[in-house]
Amino acid sequence: MEILPEIHQVDGVQGNCFLLDREGLVLIDTGLPRNNKKILSCIRDTLKKDPKDLKYIIITHYHVDHTGNAAELRDITGAKVAIHEADADYLGGKMPMPPLQGLRGRILNILLFFWSAKPVNPDILLHDGDSICGLQCIHTPGHTPGSICLHDPALQVVFCGDAFLTKNGIVSGPPLSATPNMAEANTSAKKISHLDFDILLSGHGIPVRPHASEQVAGFCRTLD
Repeated sequence: MEILPEIHQVDGVQGNCFLLDREGLVLIDTGLPRNNKKILSCIRDTLKKDPKDLKYIIITHYHVDHTGNAAELRDITGAKVAIHEADADYLGGKMPMPPLQGLRGRILNILLFFWSAKPVNPDILLHDGDSICGLQCIHTPGHTPGSICLHDPALQVVFCGDAFLTKNGIVSGPPLSATPNMAEANTSAKKISHLDFDILLSGHGIPVRPHASEQVAGFCRTLD
């Protein structure tokens, strides 16, 4: 699905992932495992590119519905994998993922046994304020220690991972069952609310546009 001429969402992947077409392709998040063929098909058939044109895979946080195909895609394309340093050891399998909370979390913990992803040692460790592929890295911890949002000021787009959900086009916070520090997540949300952007692209839900920053600001006012 085309968001903008330079940005496509890969269809049919649980855990939204986005391909940016600039000097080389950039993939933001990779969805649940066993979806790499859909991502490669989007590169070949929709963008009319070679998979080797994928230069960077940027992960917004370590959860498996965002990292599930990173290892395979790096092996196939040679792309460099980037993640915030605070989530790097989870991605690399050096630290176990904390169990999810509540009834929904207990069910998901069982499902995660079947959704396990291959560990990936990242090539690039990101930090707050870093710039990568024309995107500004904004550290937004709470959902995970190393959650990030990526701001493209030229296109007025924010890729927010799970810092916000946008199901039915309504901005809300991250899921309680998978967010160990909701107070920190709320502080991170307010950090994003100070930006000016037109489109919000979340890991779960549909694009919020236009004037997305106004909707984020409205949501953040409910947190006070």
